[in-house]
Amino acid sequence: MEREDDQQLWDLMDSASPPEVSPFFARNVLRRVREEAAGSGGPARWLGWRRLLPFSAVGAATAAILVVYGSSFRPLPLAGDDLIAKIDSRDYEVVADLDNLLASDENNLWDDTSSL
Repeated sequence: MEREDDQQLWDLMDSASPPEVSPFFARNVLRRVREEAAGSGGPARWLGWRRLLPFSAVGAATAAILVVYGSSFRPLPLAGDDLIAKIDSRDYEVVADLDNLLASDENNLWDDTSSL
């Protein structure tokens, strides 16, 4: 950028005071860089007590809730209804027919193997 491009800007920059840098500027910058590098130490950062304590408290509370309420969840018993009473008489006929069919299959199985 040339001085002729924007004379007002150059006049303003001439009137501004130059920035003052501390004599310890480089030392302070390096110290900050080292602190940030040491603070982001991978797994050590995740296992710090500031993060581990809240997560472990939530885990302990969840485990306590599961122990207290987990054993009390049971299926409700049928109110006076017996499962055997619900079986229809036609079902007994089907079961008897299946028993006869299975018995005949067992006999045929032995007959087939004995002929070999």
